[in-house]
Amino acid sequence: MSMKRSFLFIVVLLFGLHLQAQDAPLREFRGAWVATVANIDWPSSSNLSVAEQKAEIVYYFDLLQRNNFNAVIVQIRPVADAFYASQYEPWSKYLTGSQGVAPAPYYDPLAFMIEEAHKRCLEFHAWFNPYRALMNKYKNPNPFNHVTKKHPEWFVNYGKKKYFNPGLPAVQDYCIKIVSDVVKRYDIDAVHMDDYFYPYRIGKSEFPDLFAYRAYNMKNLNRDDWRRDNVNKLVKRLNIRIKSIKPHVKFGISPFGVWRNAAKDSIRGSNTTAGQTNYDDLFADVRLWQRMGWIDYCMPQLYWESGHPAVDYGTLIAWWNKNAYDRHMYIGHGIYKLGTGRKPAWKNLDEIEHQIDETRHFKKVHGSAFYSIKFLKRNIFGINQMFRDKVYKYPALLPEMKWLPKKVDNALPPRPLQVQMQYATNGMKMLKWRNDKKEQYAVYEIQNTRSRYGKKVLGITRGDYFVIDKKNSLAEYQIVKLDRLHNEGVASSLVH
Repeated sequence: MSMKRSFLFIVVLLFGLHLQAQDAPLREFRGAWVATVANIDWPSSSNLSVAEQKAEIVYYFDLLQRNNFNAVIVQIRPVADAFYASQYEPWSKYLTGSQGVAPAPYYDPLAFMIEEAHKRCLEFHAWFNPYRALMNKYKNPNPFNHVTKKHPEWFVNYGKKKYFNPGLPAVQDYCIKIVSDVVKRYDIDAVHMDDYFYPYRIGKSEFPDLFAYRAYNMKNLNRDDWRRDNVNKLVKRLNIRIKSIKPHVKFGISPFGVWRNAAKDSIRGSNTTAGQTNYDDLFADVRLWQRMGWIDYCMPQLYWESGHPAVDYGTLIAWWNKNAYDRHMYIGHGIYKLGTGRKPAWKNLDEIEHQIDETRHFKKVHGSAFYSIKFLKRNIFGINQMFRDKVYKYPALLPEMKWLPKKVDNALPPRPLQVQMQYATNGMKMLKWRNDKKEQYAVYEIQNTRSRYGKKVLGITRGDYFVIDKKNSLAEYQIVKLDRLHNEGVASSLVH
């Protein structure tokens, strides 16, 4: 082969690979975190009126829908408080400005957010912080009947914060009660927890749980193993409890990005040199939870760039993919770093786009989440255009969790009824079907063989019609009914 022909062959090959890289999956988790603690994302101020609170969260959900996201992760219990009507914990001061004061005029923010998210075909993941009780231990704004006042023996001070003591069985029971209450009363799609189990170490200061260790170390473990056992028991019990109430509700955890450095575990650890790790410092054995199936998804916070000398993104995503086992793995991306610091990686969107593309090259990685949503609101470097025009150009269904029951009778959704195509005078087409209960439907366009998937998702809707904006084009379309876990039934096809 001549050099000229070789060069052309390489160009064609690379162009084909680029086309494939931009050919987004039909199923992919696409989520964003909404942090409420300290008014990071929502509400942007504790002084907002109810109308302003509602308008702000609706704006966020509209933005996610326009960007073809399919999930939102909202912090509803940041510090032993509530963004919902709770009989156990007070209304959050981050909602109304005063701990224990309900919104006025009254509404239930959690119920409102779930309804608005579901209208837009967004899964709602309710984010709990299990053990953080006070951001400032010197100020306790809680009323006299709050758990920090009723059970002061459950709490320890560490740094400037107050925490539940994870080593106390009563604390674990209380946490499970809080989560169970929400699962029972609200139509959430998932329970979500982040990296705050035992807190990050503060220098050489030891977490003050010696009394609990001596009193409740029934297995005669060393202190670190005992701490890990405490967290393991909580995670296992939570999963069992959630599934016993509503089997379809997912349970996911978003841990710190490094499980363990290879220096501590040369066989199982990652080739990283993180200052703190899940296993050795936060006492969170996330790898075990995945292996045992105690969680439905893991969402490690890989907030570093490719080529980082201590915690390289590429090294870590490969490690997490290897340790996903038979549960879902989604990657958390740190878009909050965009436009900050001196590192070139955060001076534009190239690194984030590269990271999303990387997730699609690993078999056991099923999508992404982004921290946090206010950076979409700011549209830093035109990030919304990147989602709409490039990486998330078309919608995507959520990845299937085949271990979860489809329905009580384990049946798939039925074929859509009364499917038809209508034509407008301007040449546009409208697909119509019967949807009395406002259930979810996906609309596909069947593509030519250049697509690795053979079709693409045009939309996911709770309506009974979908407008095709292509004029006078010949194409085949499919309409398929979805259950709440995005399991598909039999499709109905239409050809124009």
